[in-house]
Parts: sequence; structure tokens; C-alpha cells
Amino acid sequence: MSVYTPAQAVEETGFSLDTLRYYERIGLLERVERNAAGQRRFSESDVSWLGMLRCLRDTGMPIAEMLRFAQLVRSGDDTIAKRLDLLEAHDREVEDQIARLREKQEALQHKIQYYRDVLTLAETPSPCVHTPETEPV
Repeated sequence: MSVYTPAQAVEETGFSLDTLRYYERIGLLERVERNAAGQRRFSESDVSWLGMLRCLRDTGMPIAEMLRFAQLVRSGDDTIAKRLDLLEAHDREVEDQIARLREKQEALQHKIQYYRDVLTLAETPSPCVHTPETEPV
């Protein structure tokens, strides 16, 4: 079984050391083992759990929901249906967020095309406009 120093856990999970401490303090992460000098040592299980928390956080799950999920996980297999409900509800929120982002992306892409068209028109000489570069010699 691998053991991770705090710096290695930070590197593996992408969370800051302050976030790891905070998650432990509020109960999202169960108490992390310490070595003889009192320094935290993260297990593979800790890092795996942090990976799940990273997924939930990155998809916008509020801390309170993450805490609820953690409590359900720690309560055993009798809570699997509740965990499933919680994750399915969150997945619907993620789908809604993606749909809203797609709409915003469409508007952004239209604006990008507008500016490209403006630049193209500015670079294309018009035969009706008299400029020294287009005047025949």
C-alpha cells in the first residue's frame, strides 16, 4: 500500500494543502494518519476518495452536498439508493449547466464570426472606393 506525503497528495489530487486540511477539518476527508513526527500521511484510499471529491467539486457540487454524500458513504451499503439519488440529481444539474454553457458558446461563436467578417471586409478592397492602392495606373 502506497503512502503519500502532503506534497504528493497535493500533486496527485490537484487540491491545495489548505484545502486538504479544510476537508479533513470539516469531515469530507476522514482523519488522515500521521507518522511518528505527527506529519500527515495519505493512504491510497485517501487519495482515491479525494479524486471523487475533486470530481464532485469540479462539477459544481456544493460543499454541503459533498458532506451529505460523504456521510452516506460512511453509513454503509444501506445508503446506496440515497447515494444514487444524490448523484443522479447532481448529474441532472451538470447536464443543465452544460446546456446553458452550450447556449453561451453559440453566442460567443456568433460574435467571433461577426468580427472575422468585419476583418475580412476591411481587408478586401471595394471596387467602388477610390484608394491609391486600387487606382489603375
